[in-house]
Amino acid sequence: MTDTAHTLGTSRTLWELVERRAALTPERPVLLQGDRALTFGELRERAERCAAGLYGMGVRPGTVVAWQLPTRIETAVLSFALARIGAVQSPVIPFYRDREVGFALRESKADFFAVPGVWRGFDHTEMARRLGARGVFEAYDSLPDGDPAVLPPPPDGGTSQAEGSGGGTDVRWIYWTSGTTSDPKGVLHTDRSLIAGGSCLAHALRLSEDDVGSMAFPYAHIAGPDYTVMLLLYGFPAVMFEQFALPEALAEYRRHGVTVAGGSTAFYSMFLAEQRKLPPGEKLIPSLRLLAGGGAPKPPEIYHAVVREMGCQLTHGYGMTEVPMITMGAPDDTAENLATTEGRPPEGMEIRISEGGEVRLRGEAVCRGYLDPAQSAAAFDEDGFLITGDVGHVTASGHLVLTGRIKDIIIRKGENISAKEIEDLLHRHPAVGDAAVVGLPDAERGERVCAVIEQPPGAEPLTLEAVTGFLRAEGLSVHKLPEQLEVVEALPRNETLRKVLKYKLRERYAGSPVTPS
Repeated sequence: MTDTAHTLGTSRTLWELVERRAALTPERPVLLQGDRALTFGELRERAERCAAGLYGMGVRPGTVVAWQLPTRIETAVLSFALARIGAVQSPVIPFYRDREVGFALRESKADFFAVPGVWRGFDHTEMARRLGARGVFEAYDSLPDGDPAVLPPPPDGGTSQAEGSGGGTDVRWIYWTSGTTSDPKGVLHTDRSLIAGGSCLAHALRLSEDDVGSMAFPYAHIAGPDYTVMLLLYGFPAVMFEQFALPEALAEYRRHGVTVAGGSTAFYSMFLAEQRKLPPGEKLIPSLRLLAGGGAPKPPEIYHAVVREMGCQLTHGYGMTEVPMITMGAPDDTAENLATTEGRPPEGMEIRISEGGEVRLRGEAVCRGYLDPAQSAAAFDEDGFLITGDVGHVTASGHLVLTGRIKDIIIRKGENISAKEIEDLLHRHPAVGDAAVVGLPDAERGERVCAVIEQPPGAEPLTLEAVTGFLRAEGLSVHKLPEQLEVVEALPRNETLRKVLKYKLRERYAGSPVTPS
């Protein structure tokens, strides 16, 4: 990390970080979208005017403001305006509907709710009214506006809830877990925890002010502030995609000379699929030098394919809503470590592996807990380490290897089987585009191993016999071989980082018979 980035990383609040960066490089762009560009100086000025408009509406330090907005320059401006006031923000993914949105509004007790109006054919304003949301206002092309002279002093990083104070150590963010099997959890973050997470990402990727990043994920995701903090620390811009799809988005990557792209494993696969449509030697994005992301397991074969076929480096990391950045691969790591590990933690992130192999975390980037005190009490061990539910180990070089999640461990006839181990091997098969392995209830075995496979276009149809024969040849133990094979057109995924929703696969195939040999 450069000396400047290190100094900026000591900022107590996000607003302090914005002011310090704007003072250093006011004319440099920070956000690019279509024909529009916003500089660091303009971000500070527009956010302060928006803060004044929000203040005139009644938003004060500690006021809870939920927002469900797409990835736009205006969304970032509104979010930093709220940070300028010291409000508590509750971002909601734009794809969520009545059940999830209603839950978030009730649990957070939001006083205001910002929506985009009609977006992608859905009327968010009408949904907000249907849910009885308070303080509904639209924030898409236009934002609240006012004279910054009405504003109290910015948050100072203290813990007081009085007007004009609070910030760095106060809870200022409520993020929502995906809620794939039950109601979402409200995750409590401070400005400092988000700055710490973004600093970890920035330090690992070895970026400079000459880079151009990209946001292909929802800004309302925890990755939004994570990434924006990195831009503020290093002073380079990112291209924002309100609606991301390939190949449509490629023109913007090329137009702006994006050097760093990614999002998650699914994004790597999407870029690879487009690269394979081109003649050998022709680069998909000529300026691209690095794919980076996290949010889902990365099979080693994906790493090797990206480096070999796209001609750029790939670094993958480990994070979650509760801890936006835990570890990250560095571009100068060995190929073996980049392919098989999640990278190393930054200074200040403690990783403890329990006797059962569970990963536990302690550090400044860790959340303060959950809205529900009972959930908070269950989430931390007696030493204050967050219990992640992930299983793994740390190598002698300090790299973290994840072997799966506790709930993804399949117990077949009393033997523990890692779903990730089988998935990584399946990704080596040329007729496998993506794969998910789940355990299904079985009267004889306790659980049986089911492989659900998504095939690339034109691939020969796979059979269970062909799959198990391939896995045997790859050295997989016989007791780990799948007993059931399901081939689908597309694996079910969430709308944020395109993570496979395994609970849907368990629901769909729990009553299915074992595939005949």
